[in-house]
Amino acid sequence: MMLNLSPNIADPDDFYAELIDSQRDLDEEQALRMNARLILLLANHIGDRKVLTEAIGCARAGGG
Repeated sequence: MMLNLSPNIADPDDFYAELIDSQRDLDEEQALRMNARLILLLANHIGDRKVLTEAIGCARAGGG
């Protein structure tokens, strides 16, 4: 399995709005903690360490 960098989210604008709205009433620390929990939940769902390592490298480099 390779990291999928092609658009793959149904209604991406709606998802982005939902993500932003989910943090609207949170302070910065709460938002950072929520983002960390979301990352860990999604990483667990993906489960493939090679894909996760590729995603970390891509995110760090600003790609994707």
